[in-house]
Parts: sequence; C-alpha cells; structure tokens
Amino acid sequence: MAIISRKCVPFTPLDRELARCSVALVTAAGVHQRDQDPFNIADELGDLTYREIRGDVGVSELMVTHHHYDHTDADQDINVVFPIDALRSLAAEGLIGEAAREHIGYMGYTMLLKQMYEETAPAIAEHIDKKAKADLVVLTGG
Repeated sequence: MAIISRKCVPFTPLDRELARCSVALVTAAGVHQRDQDPFNIADELGDLTYREIRGDVGVSELMVTHHHYDHTDADQDINVVFPIDALRSLAAEGLIGEAAREHIGYMGYTMLLKQMYEETAPAIAEHIDKKAKADLVVLTGG
C-alpha cells in the first residue's frame, strides 16, 4: 500500500492491462445503500465513517445522505456521482476486467482532517485492497 504524502498524490504504476483489472468506485458524495444507516449530517464536524457498497447493487438501492452539496441530480440518477452503470458497461465491453466485488461511499465533508487522513482514508484503502480486491479505483466527489 502506498504511503499517503502531503506533498503529492501517491502513484503506483499499473502492472497489468486494464482489460484484466478489477475496478472499484470510491465516492465522497455520501452514497450508500438504502438499507444502511445514513451518514450523520447533524454532526457539524462531519461523519468519518464509510459504507461498503455491494458490487451487484442495483441503482435503485442507492441513495445520498449529504448536506454540503446540491445532490438533486444524483437523487434522480445516482450515476452522476457513482457511475456504476458506466463501470459495468466498461466491463461488458471488455475495456476493464470487472467491476469490483465491493465499492465505498463516504461523506467527504469533514472538519476532522487529521483523523480523515490518519484513520479513515487508510481504512478505506485497506478495505479496497483486502476485501474488494480491486486493482484500481475511480474516486468521485460530490
């Protein structure tokens, strides 16, 4: 796993063809499954938890809980912030190997930046590496 640096974005060269890669979505847009607890928008410091999103989730099973951006368009089409249909299309076309078995949603707003940097972000990276078994990640904002 790459060490997070304040000076640059960690870069790991891709060692295989995209057509053989598992790709996960990680979104800071507050996306989660409807059957999961929503993010805590009442805490003015932000919610540092994240939600595991099943790889086979249907778009109608997803929603947004976030209050620091206008997610009206995402409420109508979750693909605006969580492009799961596009990812599945890329896999069907053979441009990527597959959509990962799990994806991650979190609420990107926080005033607890040190805790996000030292705890939440590494936990998400570890989850993507060990449980989702993704070779690469597409990160989206809200």
